[in-house]
Amino acid sequence: MDLLQRFALGEIDAFETLVHQFQGEIYAWTVRIVRDPGTAEDLTVETLWRIYRARQRFRPDGNFGAWARRIATNLAIDHLRLKPREESLTTEPAGVPQPDRLVQRETADKIRQAFRRLPAKLQVAATLALIEEQPYEEIADALGTSAGAVKLRVFRAVRILRKRLNQAGIGPE
Repeated sequence: MDLLQRFALGEIDAFETLVHQFQGEIYAWTVRIVRDPGTAEDLTVETLWRIYRARQRFRPDGNFGAWARRIATNLAIDHLRLKPREESLTTEPAGVPQPDRLVQRETADKIRQAFRRLPAKLQVAATLALIEEQPYEEIADALGTSAGAVKLRVFRAVRILRKRLNQAGIGPE
């Protein structure tokens, strides 16, 4: 009996072996989405717990990595939905900042805020496609959708971001 069959039947040693094999991959995938190492660690632990609880629904002939990424992605999306969309203002450093740096910081903050205000599914697709440069097929597997749907989500995210950034006075020169 192979490892995935033993896992699906509830064998704890098989689960521990899979955890050792996939924990790093799950963490790396999650941190790409949530952009925070501490949160990604917590979500990775929760993902592993959910994988164990859902072991009877896993098809041993399936792709364990893709299944684990889908669970991690769903948890990350839930986290992004529940997380406040706007972060509190940070205090400015002491001293007089250079005007160019101040403008750059304000621009970067406006871009981050506009990105965080995207709906969670659009934010995840855009993060993975545009920032992490992951293939559409891999993103589609993790989101449980088609590559075409991922492309559409990225397109919609870019369109929304352009509109919001133009309204904030940030646009093409």
